[in-house]
Amino acid sequence: MSNNSMKNLFLGSLRSKQTVISIISLVLFVSVISFVLYQGTKKTVTLEANGETVEVTTHAKTVEQLLQDQNIDVAEHDKISPSLNTKIANGLAISWEQAKEVTISVDGNQSKVWTTETQVKDILKEANIDVSEHDSLAQGLDTEIGADNKIDIQKAFQVSLVDGVNERQVWSTSTTVANFLKQQGIQLNEFDRVENNLKDVISPQSKITVVRVEKVIDVVEESLDFAIEKKQDASLEKGKQKVVAAGHKGLMTKTYEVVKENGQVVAKNQQSKKVVKEPQTQVVAVGTKTVVASAATVSRGSSEPASGKEFYVTATAYTPNCNGCSGISATGINLKSGSGLKVIAVDPSVIKLGSKVWVEGYGTAIAGDTGGAIKGNRIDILVQSESQASNWGVRKVRIKVLN
Repeated sequence: MSNNSMKNLFLGSLRSKQTVISIISLVLFVSVISFVLYQGTKKTVTLEANGETVEVTTHAKTVEQLLQDQNIDVAEHDKISPSLNTKIANGLAISWEQAKEVTISVDGNQSKVWTTETQVKDILKEANIDVSEHDSLAQGLDTEIGADNKIDIQKAFQVSLVDGVNERQVWSTSTTVANFLKQQGIQLNEFDRVENNLKDVISPQSKITVVRVEKVIDVVEESLDFAIEKKQDASLEKGKQKVVAAGHKGLMTKTYEVVKENGQVVAKNQQSKKVVKEPQTQVVAVGTKTVVASAATVSRGSSEPASGKEFYVTATAYTPNCNGCSGISATGINLKSGSGLKVIAVDPSVIKLGSKVWVEGYGTAIAGDTGGAIKGNRIDILVQSESQASNWGVRKVRIKVLN
């Protein structure tokens, strides 16, 4: 090959390479210009997604297209601002909050809601669930909902609380009796008791009863009666008594444990007793002396005493030798000792034995005998013969009790 041919081939090859380079350069230039132009036509918006904010440049026409470009799937309950069909413009602020499913339990009855709220009170408000100050919540109203997305509510109801003698209506939730008393600040003393089982769960209209029990010691003083000792006294007329040594009552103390429930005494148990002072026995002399009436002649003309207790009696007569008679009077008088002996049988409840009695038509006699038929205002005069008794018969006579 000639030098000219070699030269021409070389120049042709060089021109071909320059052409390729020119084309590549043109393509690159066009690409850069196109990229610059493409980027320059994007719009810049702010996107807040679940609390995180980013700046995005986009050719999307609407908010919905933008979210799709960002791989964000919008669910039915999600909150979008502005709406999905809003056109994209520079500086537009877009907010997307993803909804979550929350389980709300009210007294064990569950319901589910979708919400984008985070605070408990806002979620309950959105779900139209009212909570009173007495209701019990597992979380506070002003707290964020937990990771388990659950809200537990115990609705309060009224129960009767009887504390001793005081009864009142109070609010409570379904809890045990023991926890209820703790919530109400009820302190139980050593002997107090609760009528309900502490482990029972209370319900509406329950009645919780606390009995206040008090145990106190009571010391009571009691008197002790004295004994009476009787001694025979031959110097004292029969039928008479005389106190020789006065008796005195003793003193005993008894100690009781008194149990009170709500202020009322329900039991009184004796713990001990002690004699503080012994009683002193009373000594009484009982007369045994027999009174013998002095002899006197039966006479209708006996003078009447000027004084004495006067009243009328029915008078009959009897002899020492009457049927069933022993000849000795109830007071020990020997009725056969003399023909002039004057004795009358009386009712001791009307005329005291041993008394001197003036009897109209008989004279002054001693009340020294009794009789089964002699009751009330009735006397029986002593005579020595049956004929005298027959002559006396039955009379209404005036008498005077002289002593």
